[in-house]
Amino acid sequence: MKPKVNILIVGGTGFIGYHLAKKCLKKGWQVVSISTKKPINLRKLPKVKYIICDITNKKLLKEKIKKSFTYVVNLGGYVDHSNKIKTYESHYIGCKNLTKIFLKKIPKSFVQMGSSVEYGNAQSPQKENDKCNPKSIYGRAKLSSTIYLTNLFQKEKFPSTILRLYLAYGPKQDLNRFLPIIIDGCIKNIKFPCSSGNQFRDFVYVTDVVNAILKSLKSKKAKGQIINLGTGNPKKIKNIIENVKKILKGGNPQYGKIKFRKDEILKIYPSIKKAKNLIGWKPKISFEEGIKNTIKYYNEQIK
Repeated sequence: MKPKVNILIVGGTGFIGYHLAKKCLKKGWQVVSISTKKPINLRKLPKVKYIICDITNKKLLKEKIKKSFTYVVNLGGYVDHSNKIKTYESHYIGCKNLTKIFLKKIPKSFVQMGSSVEYGNAQSPQKENDKCNPKSIYGRAKLSSTIYLTNLFQKEKFPSTILRLYLAYGPKQDLNRFLPIIIDGCIKNIKFPCSSGNQFRDFVYVTDVVNAILKSLKSKKAKGQIINLGTGNPKKIKNIIENVKKILKGGNPQYGKIKFRKDEILKIYPSIKKAKNLIGWKPKISFEEGIKNTIKYYNEQIK
């Protein structure tokens, strides 16, 4: 009898973590989540084992992780990037602490969620071998983790894959993110501040992100690699806002109220050739379909 597949999702109470855990449960896997807080009711899954632990606390982490896992996915890290020390420690030191524990009981795959901000101001379409010069503490922490994991693969054959994610969206995302803020404002038919909306950004639907993670876990070719996760088809922010307004027949965006940052790049999107070639992944959900699903969800929740 084959042993049951088990997966540890660090950050399993978050937006992507919830959707990944739900999919893994459907596959019949045992799912364990580690996070600093209990899941909110909307993202609580009855069959998931939830462990409360700060991954920057190496001693406590060792006590909490007693068994080995088939797969480990690290989606953890401090969300409020205004706290620079916590941001750096949770995204970099936390990643190091996890790998030190799992060097003694190596999983089949360790997937690290990286970020497009690792590229800094590299010109789009951004490619995995571009020179990285991140501008934020979050970007530097993510890049430090990427460098650490790729070196660990070369030295120890630690089976890590880094997925550089662009903008994920979909149902059950927190209301402090771009699309939920816009949708909420349009449902309530209120004024809300935004930039001029001239930026282009790449949005990838959450189920596509989950499918990429699962493909990476099972791919031998993905080990030691950095892989972009996006659509390669950026959308103009103002067009998205106007589209949401049109669908919901409400909302009053205050364009220009939020100023661009000094280091703001107007057009950011990836090349996804490597994802297609290496793990056979490409997004299946069009932005039109994804935004309708997302609006439907928030419409039901908010009303």
